[in-house]
Amino acid sequence: YRDDDDINDVASMAGVNLNEENARIMATSSDLVGTQIQSCKDEPFLAAIPLHKRILEMAKKLGITDVPAEVVTFISHATQNRLRTVIEKVTVITQHRMESYKDDEWYEQATDVRSQLKFFEQLERLEKQRKDEQEREILLKAAKSRSRQEDPEQARLKQKAKEMQQQELAQMRQRDANLTALAAIGPRKKRKLDSPGLLTVGGEGLSMSGGSQAGLGTPSSRQYARQKITRVNLRDFIFYMEQERETSHSLLLYRALLK
Repeated sequence: YRDDDDINDVASMAGVNLNEENARIMATSSDLVGTQIQSCKDEPFLAAIPLHKRILEMAKKLGITDVPAEVVTFISHATQNRLRTVIEKVTVITQHRMESYKDDEWYEQATDVRSQLKFFEQLERLEKQRKDEQEREILLKAAKSRSRQEDPEQARLKQKAKEMQQQELAQMRQRDANLTALAAIGPRKKRKLDSPGLLTVGGEGLSMSGGSQAGLGTPSSRQYARQKITRVNLRDFIFYMEQERETSHSLLLYRALLK
């Protein structure tokens, strides 16, 4: 026979003995009983002594002679938080700059400045080549002419044509010597740098595999993933300072723009 109160006892209905469970918890956590838990020591981000001196120098100008250590710690943590925020924002700007939309179907390329610059460079190269050909023809004509009159300009052109021919002959000899040397060396063999577990240091292969019997160049079973590096340049910092209200009209931004 059970009382009505036993029906409301959910633990008894589930077959759980609370006394046994309590004893089991105390047995497993007995090493934690009586221990004292303390918080970690507050490590400042900046060196406390130089920062305290700098704060005192600035405070003396305002008539403050004493600055407690808590203020130094607070300013150090504030500097750390500010630096973390700046790095996070500049990292986002850099990643946005490095994004490529060439393969995105929602974007269509409107202009290609690189191709335009290559086209202008090719035009300049052709124009320079045409002028060089004209000058070469003038020099060759001056070298072949046999005028009896002693003209100093004609003599200068002949001398320049002679120097040009000697320079062309030297370039041809150098080219022939390079081709002969390459033919004597033979085809170059490519190094196998894609083998797993091989690290190249100063031209020597070092194995990354563990174990005392692993030799040089032995492929390793573990593959080390290369960490992605985000490189931030001055242009990213300038863009960040232009967007921030505190630095959009600062002297630091103007100095960065002059570099």
